[in-house]
Amino acid sequence: MSSNSSNFLVLLKTFTESLERAFAANDIEVLKADYDAARASDNDKKTALHQAFRDMLLTKTEDIPAIERFISFAVNSCRKDMTVATMPVVLLGDIFDAVTLDRAEQIFTYVENNVAIWKEECFFTACKHNLLRMCNDLLRRLSRSQNTVFCGRILLFLAKFFPFSERSGLNIISEFNLENITEYGMDGNEMAVDQLSGGADPEVDGEPAEENKLKIDYNLYCKFWALQDFFRNPNQCYNKVQWKTFETHAKSVLSAFSSFKLEEHRASSTSSGPATKPSDIGGSATAAAAAAANNCPMEEDQIRESGHFFAKFLTNPKLLSLQLSDSNFRRSVLVQFLILFQYLNSTVKFKAETHVLTQAQSDWLKETETQVYQLIEESPPNGKKFANTARHMLLREELWNSWKNEGCKEFKRPEAALEDTSSSTAAVAGGAAAGGAATSAGTGRPPAKRPRKPLGDLIRDATKQGKFYMGNSEITRLWNLCPDNLQACKGTDRNFLPSLETYLENPKEKQDPSFEWRALRLLARQSPHFFTLFNSPSYKVADYLESVRKKIQKDKLDIKLEHAIQEETAPTNAEQPEAEGEGLVGEEEHEQMDTELLKTEQLTPEDKNTHKTLAVTKAQLSELAPSIGRDWKKLATKLGYSADEIQYFESEHATVADQCCHLLTLWFDDDMDASLDNLAYILEGLDMIPAADAVKQMIALLSDKVEEVSE
Repeated sequence: MSSNSSNFLVLLKTFTESLERAFAANDIEVLKADYDAARASDNDKKTALHQAFRDMLLTKTEDIPAIERFISFAVNSCRKDMTVATMPVVLLGDIFDAVTLDRAEQIFTYVENNVAIWKEECFFTACKHNLLRMCNDLLRRLSRSQNTVFCGRILLFLAKFFPFSERSGLNIISEFNLENITEYGMDGNEMAVDQLSGGADPEVDGEPAEENKLKIDYNLYCKFWALQDFFRNPNQCYNKVQWKTFETHAKSVLSAFSSFKLEEHRASSTSSGPATKPSDIGGSATAAAAAAANNCPMEEDQIRESGHFFAKFLTNPKLLSLQLSDSNFRRSVLVQFLILFQYLNSTVKFKAETHVLTQAQSDWLKETETQVYQLIEESPPNGKKFANTARHMLLREELWNSWKNEGCKEFKRPEAALEDTSSSTAAVAGGAAAGGAATSAGTGRPPAKRPRKPLGDLIRDATKQGKFYMGNSEITRLWNLCPDNLQACKGTDRNFLPSLETYLENPKEKQDPSFEWRALRLLARQSPHFFTLFNSPSYKVADYLESVRKKIQKDKLDIKLEHAIQEETAPTNAEQPEAEGEGLVGEEEHEQMDTELLKTEQLTPEDKNTHKTLAVTKAQLSELAPSIGRDWKKLATKLGYSADEIQYFESEHATVADQCCHLLTLWFDDDMDASLDNLAYILEGLDMIPAADAVKQMIALLSDKVEEVSE
């Protein structure tokens, strides 16, 4: 152990120095030369170099360009097969854990720009789980409200990195984020209630409230924010009561939008006030106010440079009038209507069967959708262009919905035929092809494939012909060679087993290490001697097989001799057909052979003495108990006794020897297979060799006594 650790430290020091020189010179070959010169296994060298990379990276946490160059250097070392493929991602995970979120956001730009590297074959399979874990760790550290852009960049990177068919990133069963609850109300805001109820008219931003064209009351406030619950869970609309509520609220809100038209300069001036800053109501940016001061519409570049916009609004009742006057806020709500309408009208695989709209509901959705698009077109700036963009995005969403309904099949790029290949093919054809052939060659498209026949039709046609269709031509051919497959398996040509006598007499087979095992298998299959003679595990298999072979030969000779005597003494019957007589003799021969094989009286005295079960007394078991000793519990478990029974043995007797003796006595009394031979076999299997030797000595002693008695 100490030698391994010292070897690792030597390799770590060597590779650390080499890595510093190679990185300073930006030459991977310097590190490669030292790596090849090190005398150690590849696994040890990769482990040491892996640690050297991680240690050196932690010294560069302040220099972001150096970190990026160091990660690229690690990528090159992976391509040289000096480190594992996960090394760059492990280094990125280490550096993200060691730096602040501001620096992590800058370093993540390197991860985004090198997405092509992570998608290479040598990195993708090994790194995909590490990259996903790294991104999830970052997302857990970030705040969705404070670091919205960084969170979005991470999610976009994962969308670019993983293929569309990656099911872990798909909402397969069309679940909704039911936890996104919008809270609103008047608790502790009596002044706001008075304002919305038409009471006092306070000044807003130093201007009288009478100038606000849009009058907000309590009912409109509640209806407006109650719609967010339907946007959160659209399936509520399939309930008749909930549908009535949604329809009423939607009409009120859209009517309020229609009654208050936004103008370019009004939207800009409204958003320029301090009460309408983006952090409060998600309003426009400073560029909008600058454009409004000159009474000119905003250009696209100005809109893009105005900063990021986050569609997360506050529900304070004081802000509702300002929010409804903001173009971005209005567009956000109207697009929510369009998304909801599309879901209610579309066919989704995991929708419940009861989630179906009536004809009246469908007609109302079409009319309201037209009204929503009209309101979007009227909202500045560039309302018509925004409406066309929203319509195009929702059309693409229908394609994605169809793709999910079909099981999210993997996208494959079509194989485009090269122009030069097509022209060369046409030239080889002789240059005389006319009409359609020339046209297909000119288009560069591959020839159209013949449509495949459905699987059900192929199976039906094969069944009509009395054949099987297995899906593969070769397997189908083999399966149909014989109409009845079970009968084919029973054929004589399928019997590859040799006869027992031939196998035992073949000297070449005896050289096979598995000869004894194969011989016993044949004996169990072809001869009853396996069940009548071999009942002692301590009996040598080779001697047993030899005695069986002699016994079979002797039985066959005795049977043939007996049949010869019967044929000589038996009277011949001339009237009986010759063929029938031969059949009778054959049947008698088989019956007598089976009878003779089952007779144990044909055993030689040697065989009788060998296979006779030896009787054991309690005194002899008491002699064996000390040799087993404290391991008797292991023997008891092997013999099939439960924990309760073992505890009973311990409670009945105080000494270990008495407990073991009680166990053996009970086993010999209850188990029909209990014998000293089996006990020796079990003890050898439990690695209790001294106890097994003691049992064998007792077997030899008892066998000698039996022989003396038999003589």
